[in-house]
Amino acid sequence: MAATGRIDNVTVQKILDAADIVDVVSDYVRLKKRGSGYIGLCPFHSDRNPSFSVNKAKGFCKCFSCGKGGTPVGFIMEIEQMTYPEALRLLAKKYGIEIEERELTASEQEAENNRQSLLAVNEYALQRFEHNISATEEGRNVGYAYFRERGIDDRMIKKFRLGYSLEQRDALCREAVNAGFKQQYLIESGLAISNEHGGMRDRFRGRVMYPIFTISGKVVGFGGRTLRKDKDVAKYVNSPESVIYRKSYELYGLYQAKPAIVKNDKCILVEGYMDVISMHQAGVENVVASSGTALTEGQIRLIHRFTDNVTVIYDSDAAGIKASLRGIDMLLAEGMKIKVLLLPDGDDPDSFAQSHSSTEVEQYIRENETDFIAFKTRILLSGVENDPIKRSQVITDIVRSISVIPDQIMRTVYVAECSRSLGIDEKVLALQVTKFIADRAEKEYDEAKRRRNMEAVESLPADNQPPTVQAAPAPRPQTNFLSPYERELLRYIVRYGMLYLGTMTNDDSTEEIEFNVLEYVRNAMADDGIGFTTDELRVTYEAACEYVSLHWGPDKTRFEERQAADRQEKLAAGVEKIRAEAMDLAEIRRLETELNSRVEAELEQDRSNFEGMYLARALASSADDTVRRVASDLANEKHRLSKIHTKFSSVETERDKLKDLVPMAYFNLQEAIVELRLADIRNQIKEACTQQPPDNDKVLELMGRLAEYNEMKKELAHYLGERIVIPRKH
Repeated sequence: MAATGRIDNVTVQKILDAADIVDVVSDYVRLKKRGSGYIGLCPFHSDRNPSFSVNKAKGFCKCFSCGKGGTPVGFIMEIEQMTYPEALRLLAKKYGIEIEERELTASEQEAENNRQSLLAVNEYALQRFEHNISATEEGRNVGYAYFRERGIDDRMIKKFRLGYSLEQRDALCREAVNAGFKQQYLIESGLAISNEHGGMRDRFRGRVMYPIFTISGKVVGFGGRTLRKDKDVAKYVNSPESVIYRKSYELYGLYQAKPAIVKNDKCILVEGYMDVISMHQAGVENVVASSGTALTEGQIRLIHRFTDNVTVIYDSDAAGIKASLRGIDMLLAEGMKIKVLLLPDGDDPDSFAQSHSSTEVEQYIRENETDFIAFKTRILLSGVENDPIKRSQVITDIVRSISVIPDQIMRTVYVAECSRSLGIDEKVLALQVTKFIADRAEKEYDEAKRRRNMEAVESLPADNQPPTVQAAPAPRPQTNFLSPYERELLRYIVRYGMLYLGTMTNDDSTEEIEFNVLEYVRNAMADDGIGFTTDELRVTYEAACEYVSLHWGPDKTRFEERQAADRQEKLAAGVEKIRAEAMDLAEIRRLETELNSRVEAELEQDRSNFEGMYLARALASSADDTVRRVASDLANEKHRLSKIHTKFSSVETERDKLKDLVPMAYFNLQEAIVELRLADIRNQIKEACTQQPPDNDKVLELMGRLAEYNEMKKELAHYLGERIVIPRKH
């Protein structure tokens, strides 16, 4: 059942320290080294060119197209659709870390239970189906006999965890309820179907069972095949979609095929469960199936994480081939390199694999797979050679397929090949390709524009009306207006919060006190009585302050202890080498001086990295969804000269400019607040003047406040204009 505790902070830190971002992401995305980092195709959107960047040193990943990414925990949560505790447990298991937990609150427990319970009841059902096929008379005589008759051996039955659901109406339901599972989860998972009387029956009774696994090996659904001959009984029944199972995002056999796909840099795509199993049994293991459904973008993205190369295997059924060609166009549109293999008459992948050895299967694939465009041309033109209208329709369809290929060189090659094979002028084909591309781009632009307009309308407050021109500016919504200024300030906190910013002197002593970025902002805001007004930024800021108050002291001490040990170890090793190789005492002294300088520089760089990434790593691994998302976005946001900082003529290295940038960001926020208050006062003056009779006393009071804020604005303009850091005394 679901976990009953929350992982304690010490264990969480062990997991975060152990989790290597490159190692974690590599389980899901094929990464290539580029410079000091790694890149790959983004697993979160239709990525044709690598836009997913992984930075090992920072422990972050980020897609610079869709914006998704984060720490190892955040990545696992997004890719596996897990909760924070689930992601931590998965990483703990990966790195062999023992989990220690504390009790969850009632609300935390309820939120945790739903998904975990669905996974747990599916795992229980899987075990029962496996038990039935091996340990019950009905299972052995019906289910096991069926697989053996189909030529599937015990090794494959175990590898794919095949099973059998008993013929009894509610065998699984009764067993699961007796085992402590609630009816709610049996129904939500699709294992059971409820009736109007409140009872339940097994969805899969009397069927051989094919469990469907996620990439990480969790069973999220089932396919069940009946062995009855009744025409009124569906041959296959599948789990309905649920919180844990989205059919369009799963591929049958991918969990088992993943290593072979990466090793061979190729994925072989077939149609059914038995096709996959028989191919694996024949020794061809880089095989997955769309499980009889039309190929979807989500499934294509799964494949694209591991390889660019796909071979689609068809049997000789021409009608079935034509019906599935759209899926191939989708593969082409994703930038995949597609080959097509047509099996001999009367064969499907299952029967072909059963009747041939591994070597024969691999040789047949290698010698007979062909380019998709040539294959499509041959299939579609067959039988329409003498019909000009149908022939032109086929050619148009082929050219449309070429137009979806993102690589221009590949498109050009295909156009030339089609021109040669179809006997049509290459310029005519190229022009049609260009037209299809332009039409599609226009549609995508219109759709994006429509979405942006809808989002803009939905983001407006219910009472927000279009602005009207008037003498005094209408007060703008405070949160919306201040948000970019608050975000810029919070970005410095997240990215550089614990880095040294300056020193100050107390009023009652001459002692100089160092302060970092977070301390500067926190003390300045406390002095001025202001705070973050944007909810998600305020929550993230408060989480930063709380985390530092609880963890910074011990974490800094542990870091300094490690640094002291590193210093001693590096110096000792260096001195030993110097004294073994130096020629005389003078050289020893010179080399030891250089060694000390070099070691101190390395340690200082380590300290800077530790302090600079401290808050970013902590907040981006927060259990709070909002904090984690905001912190990840801010930590990965590229610095640019925005309107807020256009007063600078140039910005060299952001970290080197913190003494200017952080106070400037704070003063900009102050100036924005003053602007809001000035606008509000002007509106109040206008209202007081339009009253009958006019409220002169209130007008005078407001005019005085207006003068005060105008003075504040002038003072801020002075600071902003001169870019002066004004240390505040405490």
